[in-house]
Amino acid sequence: MLKRILIIFIFPLPVFLSAQVKDEIIPNNTYKPGEQLKYLVHFGFIDGGVAGLFVEELDVNGKKIHHAKATGKSVGITDKLFKVRDVYETFIDAGTGLPVKAIRDISEDTYKYYDEVLFNRKENFVITKRKGKVRVPENTIDILSAFYYARRAMFSNLKQGDILKIDTYFDDGIFTLEIRYKGTQTIKTKLGKINCLIFSPVVEPGRIFDTENDVTIWISNDNNFLPIRIQFDLMVGSLKCDLVEYENLKNNFALSK
Repeated sequence: MLKRILIIFIFPLPVFLSAQVKDEIIPNNTYKPGEQLKYLVHFGFIDGGVAGLFVEELDVNGKKIHHAKATGKSVGITDKLFKVRDVYETFIDAGTGLPVKAIRDISEDTYKYYDEVLFNRKENFVITKRKGKVRVPENTIDILSAFYYARRAMFSNLKQGDILKIDTYFDDGIFTLEIRYKGTQTIKTKLGKINCLIFSPVVEPGRIFDTENDVTIWISNDNNFLPIRIQFDLMVGSLKCDLVEYENLKNNFALSK
């Protein structure tokens, strides 16, 4: 269960796209190298984990590449019961916002997983350490780079009830994410009151969730499009993941009064 929760928490944002992913130069007005986001995962008053998102700029053979990393780890009593040390990395073309390489290094209790994925845009396939050559849909992206691509894409013309989709290569295959736009809301956080866009990923009812609408994500309604809070309405209660620290944002982060 924790594995599925961490996946949804750290990487739900790739589906926030109001337009099809395209292999073309797009402006980056939402984030800059050096940005750091830190999150606390908690169940009521119990802290269960921490997560971080970091991005830096590299020069690779004269080409600018954004190296982004997402980390997630368990803390406290959760760490004693189910130790998690997850790292996702992606290397993004700074011009197009599309990944050229992705790494997933997972350690969750006794479960271990490692893979590296190279993207071939011209012929629409990926080369992975685990599966070799795999055909993929045009402009498929990895689940972490899609988060940064989504923040660069236009959020215009979204109407309440719209369902947005994107294909990612994840967990040894194509994984299509779907998310529903639900409008705006101002929420109280430890950082203050923040006006947010509200989204609900479509999840599969069953062992963890009662309905397909049991995950809600709040994104700052400003030029940064930061994930502020993610809430999981589980069969055993609500789990929240909150932004608690941020550094080096590209745009002003204004709190609501």
